[in-house]
Amino acid sequence: MKAAIKKMIQQQNKEREAFLKPWATKSENALRLFKMDEDIRSSFFHDIDRMIHDLSYTRYQDKTQVFSGQENDHISHRMTHVQLVSKIARTIGRCLSLNEDLIEAIALGHDIGHTPLGHAGEAMLNQICKEELGCSFSHNVEGVRYYMEIANHGRGLNLSLQVLDGILMHNGEMLHPIYEKEEKTKEEFLRQVQAGNKEVQSIKNCHPMTLEGCVVRISDIIGYVGRDIEDAIEIGRFQRDELPKQITDVLGDTNQKIVNTIICDIIEQSFHLPYIKMSQKVYEALFALKKFNTEHIYCHAMTKEQYNTYEQGMRKLYQIYLKDIEEENKESIIYTLFLKEQDEIYFQKTEAKRMVIDFIAGMTDDFFLNQIKHLK
Repeated sequence: MKAAIKKMIQQQNKEREAFLKPWATKSENALRLFKMDEDIRSSFFHDIDRMIHDLSYTRYQDKTQVFSGQENDHISHRMTHVQLVSKIARTIGRCLSLNEDLIEAIALGHDIGHTPLGHAGEAMLNQICKEELGCSFSHNVEGVRYYMEIANHGRGLNLSLQVLDGILMHNGEMLHPIYEKEEKTKEEFLRQVQAGNKEVQSIKNCHPMTLEGCVVRISDIIGYVGRDIEDAIEIGRFQRDELPKQITDVLGDTNQKIVNTIICDIIEQSFHLPYIKMSQKVYEALFALKKFNTEHIYCHAMTKEQYNTYEQGMRKLYQIYLKDIEEENKESIIYTLFLKEQDEIYFQKTEAKRMVIDFIAGMTDDFFLNQIKHLK
């Protein structure tokens, strides 16, 4: 492309962000660990392209959202969830004049560190990590690790720190009435990554460095809380009229109504503010709905027998793959499907036990289930 045209497009990109609120994040302020040459794409838009062209994005389509092993094509998978979160967050961001490119990048990448079998698989891998490595495992920290140290053959994608921070801080299990950003340096972000890898509880109460990250954090909850109800009704876990009336009177009784109510409330409450908030009425109803979902959906997403079977299988796979690395069994699938693609930099920075964790964490449900099916 001619230099003059490239320069004009870059100027157009800058002008397009001129209408954003003063507290929005401008693309020109993107931070990276390594310098990256500019092209016709603004910085966060470039991050989106790098993420969706990475093969990890494709694996979203066969990773559990809540219900594993359902013979029903209408049940949500992780791919559906991240796209719903992206749309919800961009709707809020557009109305509040925030940076939609940054919002989309965080939303599409926020669950990339999720294991097979959803949060159940995450709990299994967390226990193995504590026993084997003396650290915790969480999908948000693993997502940042993936994009920094595993993707691109171990060289990372060099995403902006604002995107990585949004992934690290998305924490969709914790609900707050107000979401405020916290200023961070590059060094402070890296310290939080290190602290989260050691013990994820240490960053539970930290905040994103951008308001766009705050939007994705609440949008994560909006994206799953109503959709999980629809999935539960679809497979017969309960009926719609069993939803508590004190909740449905405020939020509605369908995913469409729930999403619309919360989005509109957030926009109205946050319109002229440098933070994100909900009305007390909507916050309390959403809190109650999350509690209802926990008691009637998440605590029963998998039977105890299923959990024990899958956990035993994951532990056996861990030991098998670790032995294969220690014995340099190049015929093992951890070599043929994973390690052979990694550059020397990955091997220099990663111990064998961590390699196994990275491999298992990246598996889809079908791949994992197929592997444990053949265990003796």
